[in-house]
Amino acid sequence: MRNRYRFTAVVALVTALALSACGDGQAAGDSTTLNIVGFAVPEAANKAIAAEWNKTDAGRGVGFKTSYGASGDQSRAVVAGLAADYVHFSVASDVARLVDAGLVEESWDDGPTRGIVSSSVVVLAVRKGNPKNIQGWDDLIEPGVGIVTPNPASSGAARWNALAAWGHIAANGGTDTQSEEFLTKLFANVVALPNSGRDATTAFLGGTGDVLLAYENETILARQNGEELDWVLPATTIRIENPGAVLKDADPKATEWLDFVLGAQGQRQFALKGFRPIIDGVDTSGVEGALDPNDPFPTPQNLLTVDEDFGSWSALSEKFFDETDGVVTKIIAESGKAR
Repeated sequence: MRNRYRFTAVVALVTALALSACGDGQAAGDSTTLNIVGFAVPEAANKAIAAEWNKTDAGRGVGFKTSYGASGDQSRAVVAGLAADYVHFSVASDVARLVDAGLVEESWDDGPTRGIVSSSVVVLAVRKGNPKNIQGWDDLIEPGVGIVTPNPASSGAARWNALAAWGHIAANGGTDTQSEEFLTKLFANVVALPNSGRDATTAFLGGTGDVLLAYENETILARQNGEELDWVLPATTIRIENPGAVLKDADPKATEWLDFVLGAQGQRQFALKGFRPIIDGVDTSGVEGALDPNDPFPTPQNLLTVDEDFGSWSALSEKFFDETDGVVTKIIAESGKAR
């Protein structure tokens, strides 16, 4: 079963990413170029942050070479040789892979934000007007509801989605058996398992399925780009925490970049692209595309976290996403949806 539904070979991926990596704001004569490798979802936010940083003394003259894709694939690509000064992944386990490879310091998550640079929540995106009348998780397992969610073998977004769905049962008094039964029913309704969170959004906007399990910021960004969709904030969801880290052999400017990302100016740009700030005091007004632009981030009724509800990424990765014995891995394999 190992690697049964991994979409791409890492070696081929490194080659493709190296060829497709693009420069953002890089001009002739730049003294420094930072290589940013990230998961697909925050690309627009990182570009906006880079534009603001380039206006500062620290960021002036710094160019960027970027590569974005599915979080797990990107992490494996860096281990396999893809150049990176700074990485921005969906889940902490993808940074841990770089720590194990000796590319990132073990202390990468010792700071005030514990290595987290961006945050969101899982929402249920629906067609405009919500024609299937989706109100929460239980509606997703009804007959005739087609679900789009990315593949946990490659995508961090998919892992957050699966944890939120599991937590809908487990955090409300259900047993592991009941949670597993719910996930089995949910994946029976899945009609597409794209490679990344961004690919899943693209598939849904292209007409696939009735419901997209998504980052809240993906839905906001889609509306900013002129797409028509709505979304439901389920009563129980999970706080998505995306890590960022500077590599051991990175250009020193990468640390200054990370400091800016974590500051009020960087977090304001994240907010404008639909991410929830990770520090206090950030202006979140005027978020175009949000259901309420001046109150864009409503408080969920029951907000789960990895630390409080799942223990740790190392523990949950083994339980849910182990390539052979993970609960979610087995459910997807048995559903036949990833073939």
